[in-house]
Amino acid sequence: MTGTAHTCDAVIMGGGLAGLTLALQLKQRFEDIEVLVLERRKHPVPHAAHKVGESSVEIGAHYFDTVLGLKPHMDSAQLRKFGFRFFFSEGRRDIDQVTEIGASRYLAVPSYQIDRGIFENYLAQEAVRRGVRFDDAALVRRVELASDAKAAHRVEWSHGDQTHSAEARWIIDACGRAGLLKRKLGLAEPNAHDVNAVWFRIGERVAIDDWSDNADWQARCDPRARWLSTNHLCGAGYWAWLIPLASGSHSVGIVADPKLHPLGTFDTFEKAMQWFATYQPRLYEALDGKRHLLQDFAFLKHFSHGCKQVFSGQRWALTGEAGLFLDPFYSPGSDFIAMSNTYITDLVAHDRAGRSVEARAQLYDQIYQSFYESTLALYQDQYPLFGDPEVLPVKVIWDYAYYWGVLSQIFFQQRLTDLMLLGSLKEELQHCQRLNLAVQQLLRAWSAASARRNAPVLLDQAAMPWFAELNRSLKDPRLDDAGFKARIRASTAQLRQLAREILERARADNTDLGDCALPSILEENMSSPPASAESGAMLFAALPVDYREPRLPNFTERSSPVAPRARP
Repeated sequence: MTGTAHTCDAVIMGGGLAGLTLALQLKQRFEDIEVLVLERRKHPVPHAAHKVGESSVEIGAHYFDTVLGLKPHMDSAQLRKFGFRFFFSEGRRDIDQVTEIGASRYLAVPSYQIDRGIFENYLAQEAVRRGVRFDDAALVRRVELASDAKAAHRVEWSHGDQTHSAEARWIIDACGRAGLLKRKLGLAEPNAHDVNAVWFRIGERVAIDDWSDNADWQARCDPRARWLSTNHLCGAGYWAWLIPLASGSHSVGIVADPKLHPLGTFDTFEKAMQWFATYQPRLYEALDGKRHLLQDFAFLKHFSHGCKQVFSGQRWALTGEAGLFLDPFYSPGSDFIAMSNTYITDLVAHDRAGRSVEARAQLYDQIYQSFYESTLALYQDQYPLFGDPEVLPVKVIWDYAYYWGVLSQIFFQQRLTDLMLLGSLKEELQHCQRLNLAVQQLLRAWSAASARRNAPVLLDQAAMPWFAELNRSLKDPRLDDAGFKARIRASTAQLRQLAREILERARADNTDLGDCALPSILEENMSSPPASAESGAMLFAALPVDYREPRLPNFTERSSPVAPRARP
């Protein structure tokens, strides 16, 4: 049987996180816009064991709570995240006697742990409330793209025994890895970041705070709630995640470089448990008694991928995993959804105003791809150093500084679509990108030579004033053009100073720099102002990473080394 044909402004194929937030953003921008969302799954979807990708960071969190106005839901129905936390706990049960990276207190800008089932059910209800047509249990059968600028695209889908069709000016693929438009147009593009992942949910909290009764260790954090962090248990070539969900479940995952940890060694729940018994025995002990609470198990091989094009002047686009995906480390998925949806909304705005979007779509695609390439450098070939208690803390600080100082400033300051202003900062932005590539190369070389001493200390990010201030600066009101330029130039100077300190510390370890480009990049003359003298030594004056000395300098009173105890 054939149902009624519909006419609308935009059809979004996929009613998950990317598609539903785009629908909300479009309705927020244009009250009269007709949006149809086609979702394959039947709603409501289950809580907890729905989709992976529960951890958000600052850009994605800001997109949800502020840009889309969902803060009441985020505060009441999700969990505020206690930042990222990293433990060098390979083969160890004594979690209080290993190096820990994280903040002792909440920083200024919130992020969230998101139960995807709760969130996507809410997003669907909110979209309908705002006037979006949401059709669940809808299976897209055919997509016909318009051949000229005036014609409409056409989509056909089935719902039970009914076949429906719609014509729309815009068509957006948000259907995840199914990639309907990607397959139709041959846009798939592999990358060289070869990693695999498995994950599962347990129907009870994994209480990492109870893994030690050491009062000094427990008192390092205020609140004493490490369980609210995205906890990373790190080793060479892998990391395991622990993410709490508002439904009361806990998400557990392993992400690993197959050269060091082949997928076949942990691609079932029983194999994963045996893998934990070897590499993360304290986590194994915490999970062993909860086997009956297992809610799901899934794995994904070589999950990182690019896309030849995500925005088109022919009035189609891809968003979320339908386009590109990087890596769950640092949780960038919702960030890239926020950026792609913002670009798509702006393209629709220009089209509705009667302007050509061909050139703008091409530029947005280039900028978005540059963000992807810059972020990919944080991951590619870096997994071997994840077990390094000396170098990974420095990498984490650098990666945060790059993220908060450049990309986050662009998004929070609402400059993502300001092509003229971004063009005026081209020299600084390209310099920061080159600095990042060179620092990532240096970190690999440094890790190959480091002593990897695993000391019982909290490397407290909140104790670095410049670091906490960089995070807080994201909350500043919108700057004028001159103020925004000054901020990006100050970030460039700050990154240069930080890169110089990292280089000096690596040289002190007699690191073979090889063909590392960082020294020559730092010699370049920049128009950016010098970094503030009051910041002094940004990293190494505070961060106790000099593990060559028998006694580490205290970070703060709260993060002084814990009294050692016998290792189990």
